[in-house]
Amino acid sequence: MAETLSVDRNTTQTEVLSVLDDVLSLKGRSAAFNAQTPLLGKLPELDSMAVASVLTMIEERFGFTIDDDEIDGTTFADVGSLVAFVEAKLSSQR
Repeated sequence: MAETLSVDRNTTQTEVLSVLDDVLSLKGRSAAFNAQTPLLGKLPELDSMAVASVLTMIEERFGFTIDDDEIDGTTFADVGSLVAFVEAKLSSQR
């Protein structure tokens, strides 16, 4: 069971990194990102408008809706926190 969760987490992280790469036009730079890679305040491409675009793309890619009150600065602290947010949303749908 732990192996399945690991595969799911890797898949989710890969998809989240793909969203970041596409929306922020990182040109493949996200391939070097890991769970500890800081985002908000450290990645110049991730401004407030980009956050909105990333959230919209995540909704489309993963098939859920994100309410405004679900998001705060900690969601975009690093790749791991963003992946954890997506996983929590996916789990609540199961």
